[in-house]
Amino acid sequence: MVETQPLTVGVVKESKPGETRVALVPKLVERLVRRGLSIVVEPGAGAAAALPDELFEQAGARIGDAWDADAVLKVAPPTSAEVGKLGAGKILIGFLSPLSNVDGLGELADAGVTAFAVESIPRISRAQAMDALSSQSSVAGYRAVLLAAQRLPRFFPMLTTAAGTVPPAKVLVLGAGVAGLQALATAKRLGAQPTGYDVRPEVAEQVRSVGAQWLDLGIEAVGEGGYARELSEEERAEQQRRLTEATTGFDAVITTALVPGRKAPTLVTAEAVRGMRPGSVIVDMAGEAGGNCELTEPGEDIVAENVTICSPLNLPAEMPAHASELYARNLTELLELFVDSEGRLSLDFSDEIVAGACVAGGEEKAD
Repeated sequence: MVETQPLTVGVVKESKPGETRVALVPKLVERLVRRGLSIVVEPGAGAAAALPDELFEQAGARIGDAWDADAVLKVAPPTSAEVGKLGAGKILIGFLSPLSNVDGLGELADAGVTAFAVESIPRISRAQAMDALSSQSSVAGYRAVLLAAQRLPRFFPMLTTAAGTVPPAKVLVLGAGVAGLQALATAKRLGAQPTGYDVRPEVAEQVRSVGAQWLDLGIEAVGEGGYARELSEEERAEQQRRLTEATTGFDAVITTALVPGRKAPTLVTAEAVRGMRPGSVIVDMAGEAGGNCELTEPGEDIVAENVTICSPLNLPAEMPAHASELYARNLTELLELFVDSEGRLSLDFSDEIVAGACVAGGEEKAD
């Protein structure tokens, strides 16, 4: 797919409740304008991320109807009404939940939209700068630890005072992906004693590299693409038994375990919660997929068995300034792959990144 005119890129205002991020920031607008692209920003698109329209205009963008652009950038998947604003031949780029949003992708395909999901970008070295899952998971991991520290009725760091010494809080992070490693590193910086666990034994050194201890339960589940595979029933039962024993010794537990396209595995049982010290905290980052804790109520903060269980559904949106900046860098790298040296659309579906990210439309892949 090659166009003769420079690509017009639209940055729309997010409509999902609680979504404060924006898909492009002024400093990246400048970069794309230098590449010859034309940027249109919907009024107020960056307001929730402390980015007023004036900053976009100063960077070279135009404030106007962003839905009429050749390519539209989003954070959250579009609603049916928003799909209706996209005409045939348009391009959409954003988080589109391709494994769970089948109906939404069908609507995009029926509308003639060529859609690219950032979740589907291949996990190869050449695409690292486009990896929005990792950039947003890093923000979420950091924020989860701050939430745990806020909810815990005890200090995170060790404190020595005239009244005595307060030992550091013990923090367990379940899942050592990007979010988990960031959580471990943040807990360490806050003075806690972090411990990490993952069913993939090869990440033990990564856990130790951020200053955390490694919890070895003797169960491995190495899957494809850097993700953990789903455990068998026998493995899951044994894992839960061992985790239940280990979990009771921690003041705060942060869970990050996800299996793409499936319900999140249960790692913290009700029995484990009952065994935890009163006042302890669980931050369940897998709430959107059902949660890693058996007692989790997605999107809610509850107290069960004298333990606070938090299940935030969109932690990156709680830090929209940096979350938006990181996400905008990811999208900018992807967009630059879509255009030629003069800013004209030039989609090459023989490129594994372009083909892999395309989840609707893209009939050219067969050409």
